[in-house]
Amino acid sequence: MKRIAVVILNWNTRDYLREFLPPLLRSIKGHDAEVIVADNASTDGSVEMLEREFPEVFTIALNKNYGFTGGYNRAFSRIMECKDAPEYLVLLNTDVLVGEHWLEPLYDFMDSHEDCAVCGPKILALEKSGASWKRSRQFEYAGAAGGYLDRFGFPFCRGRVMSSTEEDIGQYDPDPCRVFWISGACMMTRSSVWTKLGGLDESFFAHMEEIDYCWRAALDGHSVFAVPQSSVWHIGGGTLSRESALKLKLNYRNSLLMLEKNLEASIGRKKGESLLKRRISIDNLTKLIFILTGRKDSA
Repeated sequence: MKRIAVVILNWNTRDYLREFLPPLLRSIKGHDAEVIVADNASTDGSVEMLEREFPEVFTIALNKNYGFTGGYNRAFSRIMECKDAPEYLVLLNTDVLVGEHWLEPLYDFMDSHEDCAVCGPKILALEKSGASWKRSRQFEYAGAAGGYLDRFGFPFCRGRVMSSTEEDIGQYDPDPCRVFWISGACMMTRSSVWTKLGGLDESFFAHMEEIDYCWRAALDGHSVFAVPQSSVWHIGGGTLSRESALKLKLNYRNSLLMLEKNLEASIGRKKGESLLKRRISIDNLTKLIFILTGRKDSA
């Protein structure tokens, strides 16, 4: 096994794999790294395409769709059973185009900062341009330049204000910055920390699970960093669009679940319960707004 395992979790995104695997494979040449695709029982011929067109990529074919959390947990468990298990694990979405030199800054930083459990690159938007994709200078909604939680426990990130994203003009360069969370679209973690924490919490299924993971890593005494020397480009919404009612429900549900799990250990029981009550009131008001504006499916 290589020192770094770059693992892509796929569910019915065959065309993204075909598009973005070649630059990824080129980018890891000369590095002690390998690419693995874990497939969540796709029905679009993804596994067959991989076997035919990318025989150098090891494929883990799962027997059903375990979601983001369950899929990665099963894939990483299998990888960690290998005799020479990797030191670093990378979660990478199928709809991500990596930069030519995206990998080295991440593992260089981890090598030189033993307290760091998780790090990630700047995530910029990848835009459709005719029949091809264009690398934008706009930060991407899902992770931008690393994120935090606000006073009510809502996640936000550097490079995005509400739904508006900033242009990357170097405002978050050049130094790595300690953050609260890194997007699961492209996230490197130590395999030792992954094993100790038990991987991702499968009660989340998908969405917010990486924030919960980063939070648990911090509670265990580790740090989380955004490394701006590394950049990737992300389409976003490759599996569920930002406007998806299911995605909204998962985000609200999982955000509360994450707070219930981790607040007491972070700020104490009384403060945690008080914050959670305020947050539930805000969420109930949001549900009412959805209903009154004709979006009952999102409530």
